[in-house]
Amino acid sequence: MNAQFFGYVVFFTFAGIAFALAALLTSWFLRPWRARGEKLTTYECGEEPIGTGWHRYNVRYYTFALLFLVFDIAGIFLLLFALIYKESIKVGTGSSLFWEVLLFLFILLIAWIYAWRKGNLEWV
Repeated sequence: MNAQFFGYVVFFTFAGIAFALAALLTSWFLRPWRARGEKLTTYECGEEPIGTGWHRYNVRYYTFALLFLVFDIAGIFLLLFALIYKESIKVGTGSSLFWEVLLFLFILLIAWIYAWRKGNLEWV
């Protein structure tokens, strides 16, 4: 690596920082200095808010979203398994990979049964 390469890196680093600072300063100078009455309300769409912004949601929505993420990531792992399984058979490690995936699926099955019995898979 030569000094010219590092010169480019330093130049573009400072150019990026200068561009970001110029954008921030420009927006600071062009902004309105005093907010009007409409801007101080909770919603700017013209609708008056009803009640408070604090609302309790059922914890079931949260657990349902977490279960979706868990099983979605499990699907990605299974896709990756399918992609490398053929190559692992050629190398000779296919049987160990197969048993590892069966163990993974068994753990997922236990988690799914647990969530089902707890009632976390019911949306309403």
